[in-house]
Amino acid sequence: MPFIRRLVRTLSGLHRLPLLVPLLVVALGPGPVLAAEKPNILWITSEDHGPQMGCYGDRLARTPHVDALAARGMLFRHAWSNAPVCAPARTTLITGMLATSLGAEHMRSQVALPAGMQLLPEHLRELGYYCTNNSKEDYNLITPQKIWDESSGKAHWQKRPAGKPFFAVFNSSASHEGKLRPRGEPPVTDPARVRVPAYHPDTPEVRRDWAQYYDQVSAADAEAGKRIAEVEAAGLADNTILFYFADHGPGLPRSKRWPSNSGLQVPLVVFFPPKWRHLAPREYAPGGETDRLVSFVDFAPTLLSIAGSDTPTTMQGKAFAGPFQTEPQPFVYGFRGRMDERYDLVRSVTDGRYVYLRNFMPHRSQGQHVNTQFLLPTTQVWRRLFEAGNTTAAQTIFWQEPKAPEELYDLQTDPDETVNLADSSGHNEILLRLRQAQQTAAADFRDTGYLTEAEVHARSGEIAPRTALASDSAYPLARIFAAAEMATRPGSGSEEQLRQFLHDGDSGVRFWGAVGALVRGAAGMEAYRKELLESLADPSPSVRIPAAEALVRYGDAAAAAAGLATLQECADPTSSSAYAGILAMNAIDVLGERAAPLLEFIRTMPTRDPHAVDRANGYVERLRKKILGAEAEAQEPLPQASAPQSAE
Repeated sequence: MPFIRRLVRTLSGLHRLPLLVPLLVVALGPGPVLAAEKPNILWITSEDHGPQMGCYGDRLARTPHVDALAARGMLFRHAWSNAPVCAPARTTLITGMLATSLGAEHMRSQVALPAGMQLLPEHLRELGYYCTNNSKEDYNLITPQKIWDESSGKAHWQKRPAGKPFFAVFNSSASHEGKLRPRGEPPVTDPARVRVPAYHPDTPEVRRDWAQYYDQVSAADAEAGKRIAEVEAAGLADNTILFYFADHGPGLPRSKRWPSNSGLQVPLVVFFPPKWRHLAPREYAPGGETDRLVSFVDFAPTLLSIAGSDTPTTMQGKAFAGPFQTEPQPFVYGFRGRMDERYDLVRSVTDGRYVYLRNFMPHRSQGQHVNTQFLLPTTQVWRRLFEAGNTTAAQTIFWQEPKAPEELYDLQTDPDETVNLADSSGHNEILLRLRQAQQTAAADFRDTGYLTEAEVHARSGEIAPRTALASDSAYPLARIFAAAEMATRPGSGSEEQLRQFLHDGDSGVRFWGAVGALVRGAAGMEAYRKELLESLADPSPSVRIPAAEALVRYGDAAAAAAGLATLQECADPTSSSAYAGILAMNAIDVLGERAAPLLEFIRTMPTRDPHAVDRANGYVERLRKKILGAEAEAQEPLPQASAPQSAE
């Protein structure tokens, strides 16, 4: 074996024979005996920022350290986070699986992990790596106690045992959404030079937020520079593969929390030193860039490939580096579930040029009132302008209800994604191709998101949703997905089909039947009044809630009274569940004055489900405060919205 190790070292230096080393590694296996021959891997991550960096051609950006890394490494033009918010994005990173297939798409949902399933650092530790995380975990999973060698604000690769390669993660919060709220010294970036995207109103407040965002991206870049310098100072630059990326798009509304390109595209820069260039993506060239489509689900398989291991059968991603790298894939995928206290169900797919979004809850606007998003000046000003009728068509889309069931955007001609081509006859072939890709992905990855979160927990109990919902008897995905498709895309099915959904034997199908009636407005109420009233007695609160909302919104006094009584019952998490409580409180909030008879109950109602995680109970309480108007007191005061300025 010493002779073989010397041979590996010799071959790794012969750049004209790049294919021999990975073949030899595969032949010998990935065991710890070769640990000393493995490269170090450093992940430098930052929060809430997109490709607004110099290396991506943004002339306003000041990002010298990542720009320098890109000049000697390679830049990815089409890298997506799979989720437009941190926890589900990190869940996908750490598992190599789309969070939607784990029942973990909802923000801080804390679902069980399938028995025996290992996470990325556990795999790498078995391969001989010392794995550290500094310091954010924030996964939507109940994880084992010891998946990292160290995970804390003091974790560092410098603590590794002698001779061990490391995998180290350093996360910066310098560019996080929360850093855009304070109003202290004027930003370094000149607000007058900012390009305000077409979907945002051009006001001083919005320009200030964007300018402050650029400043915070510069701060994240500076932190990345420190981490790169540490490796160089230790003499490890020639033996360390570097990744720089962000967790999702910018922390401004219509980026963070929204699964379009503006919310999912992230910067991704990688550097492979000459010694390890045989492990780089096949198209790798120093100072180059690639159009290869990659997303977070691909990162874990890629790191395992770099370390000499093929992708585990549990993982769904495709390796884009190392000896087990695959051919480029035609699509990457995005998703949105619950964002804190607000439910939505959106799936997206891109081929690099076109972006397709499927809105399965078109009765909810993009701009639902998420508390943390409304603390941002841009959100508050934008909402005021919309309510005053002073927004353009492109700016109004965010707040419109209902939203289009399908959206299609051409990033080449419309990078801000404001011109929906879904109804364009000239783009029908593209629409059908991307729609089919989304439908195929839902089936292939066994997407659990077509059940409400309350249903996922009710059907799974203490078992991991991935395991509990694996069979068609527990989760008839094809039937439920077909119901969701037909119910939320009016005109795609018959009135009789929707009525059959409302009588189906599975509550997942019945839920979509009720949503379908709600989506159809007054006409749906008139056509399905009998079935909706019957649905108020459904065993599943997930069915009762949309049926009740439809009756209150569009029914007569008797129907509305019956609907309100049902919503009151479901809103109480001690009689339903925290997850049903969140769903019901969303309906009550949307109903506004129609739900006024419930205000006294809401004022004194319990908000804690003893069987739910604290976060879920906290969202019920947050909605209670919002409905009662107390939440407004916590918002930062702002002057009245300024009139929009002309774009520069």
